[in-house]
Amino acid sequence: MPFVTIENSPLARGKAEIHYREFGAGAPLLFLHGGWGYHIYPINRQLHALKDYRVLVPDRSGYGLSTKPAEFGTDFHTRAAQETFAFLDALGISQAILWGHSDGSVIAARMALMAPQRCRGLILEAFHYHRCKIVSQEFFRDMVSAPEKFGERAARVLAHEHGEPYWRELLQAEGRTWLDIAAKPADSGTEDLFDGRFGELACPTAIIQGAADPRTDPGELAEAQRALPEASIRMIELGEHCPHSESKAADAFTHQLMQQLARISGEAPA
Repeated sequence: MPFVTIENSPLARGKAEIHYREFGAGAPLLFLHGGWGYHIYPINRQLHALKDYRVLVPDRSGYGLSTKPAEFGTDFHTRAAQETFAFLDALGISQAILWGHSDGSVIAARMALMAPQRCRGLILEAFHYHRCKIVSQEFFRDMVSAPEKFGERAARVLAHEHGEPYWRELLQAEGRTWLDIAAKPADSGTEDLFDGRFGELACPTAIIQGAADPRTDPGELAEAQRALPEASIRMIELGEHCPHSESKAADAFTHQLMQQLARISGEAPA
């Protein structure tokens, strides 16, 4: 199994061994997993379509087979972006397309704002734009107080990937982070996760969202579109929070993914 060493990870607060998966060959495409890790929402359904890309899927510090634990907190997404750059540096990759799911979408957008020259394009799935995710507050509180509430399958997958009993600590830290982000006044005075800078994104950006995503606030995507009118927003009619892995939505998601990748690569009209 491949690993890279990061001497000073902003998430692990020290040396970290980062486990990653690699598929295909071609232009680098980095998949950034959500807050529950990779295996709960794998990208198996997309791998054949992506065979002409070098797809890299790292476990962030605190997740999967990478160094545990991680330090969460209200600046978690920024430090995760910094760690991901260190991961790319360790592999000698100067520029990549970033596909982020949920927390990974926030991290991907932050990376493109921090170092626009390193991002060829963004695919933001189950994207979070608001700081205070109003419809998700009870969900985050359940993550903190009752991680087992999400059912046997989730517990089994999470325990297999992250270890027992650590997976509970991981969900609790993730839920607490989102509650703290909502409670902490924004330094910039803005109510989005990007300090009012989302409109500065310079690379081609596509938001691919499940139409029934329970984590999306009313009006959230419309606000993101106003901030970045050039962004392409595509709704997956039967999709929920993770259309790429949902049987009823995966084909439609993959179609949109490949269309947007062709646009990023200049092989399709905008």
